[in-house]
Amino acid sequence: MAEKRPYILVTNDDGITAKGLRILINTAKKFGDVLVVAPDSHQSAKSHSITQAAPIRFDKIFEENGYSEYSVSGTPVDCVKLALHELSDKKPDLILSGINHGANTSVSVLYSGTMAAAIEGGLHNIKSIGFSVDNHSSEADFSPVIPYMEKIIEEVIEKELPNGVSLNVNFPDVTKVEVKGIKTMRGANGVWGENFIPANDPHKRNFVWITGKLTNYDEGKEDTDLFYIENGYATVTPVKVDFNYYSFIDELSTWDFNG
Repeated sequence: MAEKRPYILVTNDDGITAKGLRILINTAKKFGDVLVVAPDSHQSAKSHSITQAAPIRFDKIFEENGYSEYSVSGTPVDCVKLALHELSDKKPDLILSGINHGANTSVSVLYSGTMAAAIEGGLHNIKSIGFSVDNHSSEADFSPVIPYMEKIIEEVIEKELPNGVSLNVNFPDVTKVEVKGIKTMRGANGVWGENFIPANDPHKRNFVWITGKLTNYDEGKEDTDLFYIENGYATVTPVKVDFNYYSFIDELSTWDFNG
């Protein structure tokens, strides 16, 4: 009897037509049957948001044996939730998100729609990986990362991840440097400082463009993703959602909130 092929859900936050998504889809097809559920438009920096104030529309774009593809009007997490509860009667063995046009290192994982999709998979105890490349161009050639993605996917299929854990995989700008290897690292401690560029529209109504610069509090520390991305390596960081600050619970319980 032939071995059962894994069932793989593929999504992203750059939209259904993004070049990075197409590379990830073709890579996923080498490992299993594929369901693609991706936003119909750009959904970057949507974090873990879901759509509640409007209907979520979806369209089947293509279907053949072992492959189907849907576009969705919502966020990356909407896409995962639809895939798990509405568009398929099978639970995926693996969720792949990306390839994101732009890195999701350090605190960027908190804002990333790409990683939110992978984290949503982890919340359902589904093996999940988010892939990103440190280049924001929509036309960038990400093909050099394919052999590295294949090895990571192969390892994740063969091995077990702890419950709730997903992987955040980042590559340097492969249009400028060759990947030196893969390092397993923690995410650097950083924060985005926002800059607002003011302007006004033809009706003289004010608006701003938001930009920002990352401050790396771990500058120079060699156990972080930012250090190795800046030095030409890909990084793999295990991610798990837990917002509890356990070491402060006992002290906080002594505060007089009821006085």
